Amino acid sequence: MAGPAFRAAAVRVRTPATSANLGPGFDALGLSLGLYDDVVVRVADSGLHVDIAGEGAQSLPRDESHLLVRAMRTAFDLLGGQPRGLEIVCANRIPHGRGLGSSSAAICAGIVAARAVTIGGEQKLDDAALLELANEIEGHPDNVAACLLGGFTLAWTDTGTARAIRMDPADSIVPVVFVPGKPVLTETARGLLPRTVPHVDAAANAGRAALLVEALTRRPELLLAATEDRLHQDYRAPAMPESMGLVNRLRADGVPAVISGAGPTVLALVEEAAADKVAALAGEGWAANRLTLDAAGTCVLPLAG
Repeated sequence: MAGPAFRAAAVRVRTPATSANLGPGFDALGLSLGLYDDVVVRVADSGLHVDIAGEGAQSLPRDESHLLVRAMRTAFDLLGGQPRGLEIVCANRIPHGRGLGSSSAAICAGIVAARAVTIGGEQKLDDAALLELANEIEGHPDNVAACLLGGFTLAWTDTGTARAIRMDPADSIVPVVFVPGKPVLTETARGLLPRTVPHVDAAANAGRAALLVEALTRRPELLLAATEDRLHQDYRAPAMPESMGLVNRLRADGVPAVISGAGPTVLALVEEAAADKVAALAGEGWAANRLTLDAAGTCVLPLAG
């Protein structure tokens, strides 16, 4: 059987940063943020060439072990076969190891780029299959769902298959991220979680997660109550005491603040009028960035002129 045919022209894929959990929505809720990595991929005659600029330029591998390349290879297998060669240029802006979905961005960029350079790729690997593939590579669907779909997402697995729905967050919400200088490994943060939690805490989180859907989409005035968490943030505090300290200070001032993903970045969800004031609250040691909400998710864009 003949292998797939590939486009001669390069493709450009843009992937957003994401914040998972959002307080009570552990491993289920995600939000797509207006901070982006860009990848340009071209099928070549032979070999593998990877160029990286920006975040991770000094530390990321430039061979088959690169997460984006591994994701592409997995997608190409499902699409029918590998190209003879690949040229990949990465422009990274999403901080690594900070709880802003850099690994999900790499995975989603890789599988979408592989589909885009394969002729007939969308027929062979539809959007549902993309989500399932991204979930298999990442190990959980919350970040990859938000990265692929954009907006505010609720993800789950049904008999082992990843599912997600997308919602539009309220236009008035402005995400402010506080990024510390040092990373925390996701494995370290997950390792601090207990095997069981009190029933009262699980019940409280279920109610707050349900409330968060209403707060993020229609009633932002409820965000402070809706972002309360009892399942993971306090347990992870020993790995990021400064982050939890900032979360507690912001919440004491009435600011809806949470640990972004596995941390250590802190995410605040505020109204437009308060965004600049909140961004100034962290003090030294934090890079405070006022972002936008991303609605597009991972997408193929025209190459720059």
